Amino acid sequence: MTATAAETSIAPRVPIARGLRFELVKLFAQWRIRLLVLACWIAPGLVVAVVSQQDSLPVDSLFGRWMGQSGWAGSLVLLGFAGSYALPLLTSIVAGDVFAAEDRLGTWRHLLVAVRSPRRIFAAKALASLAVVLVMVAGLCASGVLGGVLAVGAQPLVGLDGNLLSTGDAAGKVLLAWLSVLAPTLALAGIGLLGSVALGRSPMGLLVPAVVAFALQLCQLLPLPVAVRLALPGYAFIAWDGLFTDPVQLAPLMINVVVSLAWAAAATALAFVLFLRRDFTDLAYDGSGRRVWLFGVLPLAGLLAVSTGVVAASTPSLGSGIAKDTVQDSVSVAFAHLYRMQTRQLNRPAVTEEQLRAGAECVKSGGKGEQEGPGNDWRCVVTWHLPGVDAAGTAIYQVHATPDGRYTADGDGPKEVNGYFLVHTPRGDAPNPLWQFDGNVELLPTTKG
Repeated sequence: MTATAAETSIAPRVPIARGLRFELVKLFAQWRIRLLVLACWIAPGLVVAVVSQQDSLPVDSLFGRWMGQSGWAGSLVLLGFAGSYALPLLTSIVAGDVFAAEDRLGTWRHLLVAVRSPRRIFAAKALASLAVVLVMVAGLCASGVLGGVLAVGAQPLVGLDGNLLSTGDAAGKVLLAWLSVLAPTLALAGIGLLGSVALGRSPMGLLVPAVVAFALQLCQLLPLPVAVRLALPGYAFIAWDGLFTDPVQLAPLMINVVVSLAWAAAATALAFVLFLRRDFTDLAYDGSGRRVWLFGVLPLAGLLAVSTGVVAASTPSLGSGIAKDTVQDSVSVAFAHLYRMQTRQLNRPAVTEEQLRAGAECVKSGGKGEQEGPGNDWRCVVTWHLPGVDAAGTAIYQVHATPDGRYTADGDGPKEVNGYFLVHTPRGDAPNPLWQFDGNVELLPTTKG
């Protein structure tokens, strides 16, 4: 029976709701889906709780250095891991196999006879895979938050500008960060549907979302112009860090959310067109062949070119976005906030950012060459003033900036300020907030204010 014959059948068609329920039952009947859902709701919380209690924390991960002091940090560390590894893998297993499974089992003709509408079959399978992916993402978020809060507590969280976020503010921003990664997750799910339809029973369809996610991650490691970086659908997996600055760096995140949703819609529409054009009477069907390029690769490549052009025309920066003045502004603001935190730790007289008048002078590569771009060769000298003291204080930082605008500032003295990872407080030794800190350079200067 062909798709045309199924559409023109006299018998009544199965409602989408019944088809969706049937597809959900089939998905959850698979042991690997049940195991993955269970793992998403239990394993992250256990891992976050255990790691938060360790003396050695994952300081190389964003917010990892704060896992022992705020329960919200563990969920954000988990979010960084999920965006790089877990979510691409989950979308591959669910969306990348939802159509190919029927090819391997040879059940398309039976399904068409039962449902009598290829359009409704596609809608039911796409919605079912989306529902399962959303359940998994919700489990990752809830489990990570619960594990961190129960193990450490819902204490305030230090943001990427050194500012201390209240418990309520931190909770809201963590939830927004998890919601923002739904857009690139949907883009990968749409690409998974396209690969599952286009490649048939081939196992390559299962790998398409993971391979695409890996390629996007490699691109983000390159010193690309800001316009190209924002036009790649996976950038929202890391752009959520702009939520944890004051003011929030919202423009890059919102731009990429729109781009990711456009990719999700385009990939799903292409999969729908390929599915309707398929001849279900061919029992030896093993992929769409040339149609993969015509209805898959070329349209998505065109979408990338268009989105890059639109972003380039609407943003003022075509370079890396990491310049001397933006690095200096970010480092000085973060230092001022963290200096006040250290002051409270040591029970010294309170001081405000206005009184400190902190500033930073940063150079790249010893002042040789262009003073912009990522690298581990940034060196910043921070100066500040204390009320009643004529001489300005100075501290040195070695700054490693990555192409996406994140950086780590490593203290290089003096010892009593930032040269040691502990400070001696009246309550005992405590982590020194000025020893190392993470920050975020604003790639789009128009987002300020």
